[in-house]
Amino acid sequence: MGVFGGALAGLGLLAGLAGAAPAADRQPGDVFRDCQTCPELVVVPAGRFVMGTHAERFPAERPAHLVTIARPFAVGRYEVTFDEWQACVAEGGCARNPDDHKWGRGRRPVVNVSWPEAAGYAEWLSRKTGASYRLPTEAEWEYAARAGTATEYWWGDDAGQGRANCRNCGPDISHRTVPVGSFAPNPLGLFDVHGNVWEWVQDCWHPTHEGAPRDGSARLNETCQERVTRSGSWYYVDTNARAAYRSKFPAGAFSYGIGLRVVRELP
Repeated sequence: MGVFGGALAGLGLLAGLAGAAPAADRQPGDVFRDCQTCPELVVVPAGRFVMGTHAERFPAERPAHLVTIARPFAVGRYEVTFDEWQACVAEGGCARNPDDHKWGRGRRPVVNVSWPEAAGYAEWLSRKTGASYRLPTEAEWEYAARAGTATEYWWGDDAGQGRANCRNCGPDISHRTVPVGSFAPNPLGLFDVHGNVWEWVQDCWHPTHEGAPRDGSARLNETCQERVTRSGSWYYVDTNARAAYRSKFPAGAFSYGIGLRVVRELP
């Protein structure tokens, strides 16, 4: 079931940043940011989509179910970069400057951050800007990544070659992250929703979608020792980069394959 339908038809992603537009006037596909060192954001419209899959070989993605996103929100155009994380460190909002494994920093996605550190970065953005930042819910993540598509990847059911950074996504294996925006964006204008690094989301891990919220909210529990990650990474094969694929890591884990993308709530 499509999500954006006519909302983005003929719209086209706006050139440059739409930061000058009042928050209430922002339209689906608009790009903006709240400060010079803040992540660029893309406005995602309200809508509905089918989350998960019916595929028998992926029980963690079942049952497929209809989710309604009642309010627009803004999501990071890219995975959070080392440059953006460094701004948080420089201002005292983030305590640790993660290792880059000598791959380079700058526009590469920040890695080696735990779930509490990722959530803390979003909290720092909220304090800095006065807006409400957080990690995406699992449903919001899949909704934005699909951008109105219902296929395995936003471009279709075949991973193909040269469309993402993963272990078998191209003739030359990178064995590392690549700078954000190295591949084409999805129809909403989001980059690297398949591969590059896993992205922490709010939700606690549950082994299936049985009993999952239908309103796009996060699925939590009292202990929540494991959190969900989405997107796949440079280290994993294309199967793990599918839009519906779910993975888990201990909340305190950090790895050269895990980063984050943020959500900003809209008025």
